Amino acid sequence: METRQQEFLDSEPLRETDEHTSDLNLSNSIMTEEEREEIQLELAKLEDEISTLKQVLASKEKRHTELKHKLGITPLSELRSNLSRGWTDMQSSTAYKRTSETLSSAGQKTTAAFSTLGSAINRKFGDVRNSPSFKSFEEKVESTVSSIKTKVGGPGAGGSFEDVLSSTAKASSQDTPTNNLTDTPEKSQ
Repeated sequence: METRQQEFLDSEPLRETDEHTSDLNLSNSIMTEEEREEIQLELAKLEDEISTLKQVLASKEKRHTELKHKLGITPLSELRSNLSRGWTDMQSSTAYKRTSETLSSAGQKTTAAFSTLGSAINRKFGDVRNSPSFKSFEEKVESTVSSIKTKVGGPGAGGSFEDVLSSTAKASSQDTPTNNLTDTPEKSQ
């Protein structure tokens, strides 16, 4: 086996390639003038055919564009059609279906988790509201608010805090002096 590997590493195959290349060069130089002319004629003929095919293709592409224009097919409508077809193909793929199912399942689980969390929070707030310490705090706040209302409204005032504020605003607007220029000259005369 090592002998085979050694054969691959020898430069002998390169010499064969070099010999093959030199054979091609020799065949090119040994080519007769008649063979050379035949090859040049064939090359010219192929170039003419390629040129003709390019002209035919250009003509066909022009006709293709004209027909599309007559049918009202625009590049934008083609793009829309291709995108629509691509979207439909993608939706029908198994990967899309699996992903959609997975996301739907995850959404349902998330909704259930938030619902459970909301219920737990509501229960906790209910427990806190019914606790003796919260009830004591609530009573103190009500007592403080009642005391403030009594002090602001005075005894027997019976008005709400908003009523007291509006009456105070009216009273302060009546106490503000006004500069009526028309009243002053009449009094002096």
